[in-house]
Amino acid sequence: MTSVQAASSTAHTETSQPALVSNESQTAHVRLDVSVIAPLYNEVESIGPLIAALLPVMKSTGKSFEIILVNDGSSDGTGEAAAELCKSDSRVKLINLRKNAGQTAALMAGFDHASGSVIVPMDGDLQNDPIDIPRLLAKLEEGYDVVSGWRKDRADKLIVRKLPSWAANRIISWVSGVPLHDYGCTLKAYRRDVLSGVRLYGELHRFIPIFASWQGGQITEMEVTHHARQFGNSKYGLNRIFKVVLDLMLVRFLTKYQSKPIYVFGYVGAIFFVIALLAAIYAIWLKYVDGISFIQTPLPLLFAMGFMMGFICILLGLISELLVRTYFESQSRTHYIVGSRINIADK
Repeated sequence: MTSVQAASSTAHTETSQPALVSNESQTAHVRLDVSVIAPLYNEVESIGPLIAALLPVMKSTGKSFEIILVNDGSSDGTGEAAAELCKSDSRVKLINLRKNAGQTAALMAGFDHASGSVIVPMDGDLQNDPIDIPRLLAKLEEGYDVVSGWRKDRADKLIVRKLPSWAANRIISWVSGVPLHDYGCTLKAYRRDVLSGVRLYGELHRFIPIFASWQGGQITEMEVTHHARQFGNSKYGLNRIFKVVLDLMLVRFLTKYQSKPIYVFGYVGAIFFVIALLAAIYAIWLKYVDGISFIQTPLPLLFAMGFMMGFICILLGLISELLVRTYFESQSRTHYIVGSRINIADK
């Protein structure tokens, strides 16, 4: 019997006993060892077994910890059930979002409120097994900045979930250059510093390992347990694939061209200029070699449109360069990241 399944039968007895809480967990500003973050959306049946499984596992690590539950605007009583669990152990904490904002926003709320040196996000639907968390932490201590879970034996439907996920993971790995088998697995372990300055929107939470890798972080992955959903229905459908592709394009732009957008607009503008030039050459050829008038072909219009679009792209690139400089300088930010300093004092 797995730890999650075993916890299902002991949820009420385990969480109803008051726990001894260290001074660290009572003090908000004290840095803890580990913060576990679980976003919840209509998971009223899962929350009890989840906490019942998490608490003994985290206690067994010997580390100071907190469990942050993020209620993402649930309408089934999840918030009330989570609030009751918080009364039993102050290491269990709750953030209630006023309305449903999505998994990425819920995780970002958890990151913003976490006190741990290591942050471990996981799903709140019992499909991730808490027993894997100590293994993730042990792997992280080998010198890695991110340890990503890999649901190798995934307990999901083949056509609806597994095949689209496999295709998406291959595309993401190819585009990003970060070869991971399972970007969609929420169960990961991050060192806090790799999340510094990261702001997540859309479905970008799955791309944190890419951000970390492009900033010089050490990334690895390990197999984790995956259970079939016990309660409720999945909140995701096939339409998520299109969103992931768009987010991947955004991530690629932000990480490669954020500080030099003129290159993106310049390349696109150059393509339009080439199209315009080819259209002009071919129109002249038809005019003086084949005797076909300009007005008999769409080539002059193509030349004009191509030239105008190329010029507009160059102007957009210049405007973007000004905006980028305003963005960095107004916030006293730099377009580089310092990993460490030797004999240089912090400013």
